[in-house]
Amino acid sequence: MGVEEEYLLVDADGVPSGVADAAVRAHERAGGEAPDEGPPGGGLEHELQEQQVETGTHPCLELADLAAEVHEGRARASRAALEAGARLVALATSPMHGPTTLTHGARYEALAQAYALTVRDQLTSGCHVHVSVADDDEGVAVLDRIGPWLPVLLALSANSPYWRGEDTGYSSIRSQMWNRWPTAGPTAPFGSAQAYRDTVAGLLATGVALDPAMMYFDARLSPRYPTVEIRVADVCLRADDAVLVAALSRALVETAARQAADGTPAVRTRVEPLRAATWRAGRSGLTGDLLLPPALTPVPARDAVAALLDHLRPVLTESGDLGVVQDLLARLWQRGTGSDEQRAWAREGGLPGVVEHAVAATIA
Repeated sequence: MGVEEEYLLVDADGVPSGVADAAVRAHERAGGEAPDEGPPGGGLEHELQEQQVETGTHPCLELADLAAEVHEGRARASRAALEAGARLVALATSPMHGPTTLTHGARYEALAQAYALTVRDQLTSGCHVHVSVADDDEGVAVLDRIGPWLPVLLALSANSPYWRGEDTGYSSIRSQMWNRWPTAGPTAPFGSAQAYRDTVAGLLATGVALDPAMMYFDARLSPRYPTVEIRVADVCLRADDAVLVAALSRALVETAARQAADGTPAVRTRVEPLRAATWRAGRSGLTGDLLLPPALTPVPARDAVAALLDHLRPVLTESGDLGVVQDLLARLWQRGTGSDEQRAWAREGGLPGVVEHAVAATIA
């Protein structure tokens, strides 16, 4: 498994700062790896806007190794940001209003031309977890079984209550902004790898999607690596929560792969209730109800998380990750999600105070 995280770059006042190019160059001068060295990433890369950057871990088998990579990746990126005259912050949207500057490149320019305001507004940061699969057949079998659980991962990672200087009322407004892309969001079961490929080909044929990388599904077959890529989560404020999301994601993939191998059929869930479940998670995070698989009925968030843990318990126990996951969950319940922490900080010191606290939490 591996983790890709997107971060904001902010100035001394907490306003987004378009210095990604300088930060990437600083990272390279410091001996950072080339972005494509080892799937699913590594080093520091540009993102859609110059006000953000992305890191990626190397593939890891052990959770402790992944945790070390996430912490070190954040520390390296923070040092590069400081050299570029900015600060790194793991917030999925910016509390402070500021401009966006499109990153140079033909693909980004094509996106801006095709999607207009959606691109200009798209200063959002996510967390993407890659988990290896044997082949596309296993990967699609996994996708067909994990979809109803993905909103719980979104709720656990919720870290974007603010947009352009105001509280949106959402725990993850990033999920709302992201779903403005025409190819984003949950998917119904595909049934086979060929059906998945046909779906991608059909979307490309419409001209609405410019290339295969624009399959912005909440979970997809990675177009670059032999992995299932789970993309539903906000970037987590704290590295521990990113590790938690990764551990749960890997266990989800392994559990689903075993179900498929045993002949357990996927639940034929329509996309409409999946969209409702995703909206619910983005709206209230862990502070309200979530929709519990397989029927997607509303239950308190704590019950939904407990059900997810029960669903994954055999795999987590076998991998030796259960105790770590339980500890990370206990810490999360104690302090709240990133959105909960941001709102608490805002009550004390306003939105500039949110950014100050978040900068420190990013590399804690």
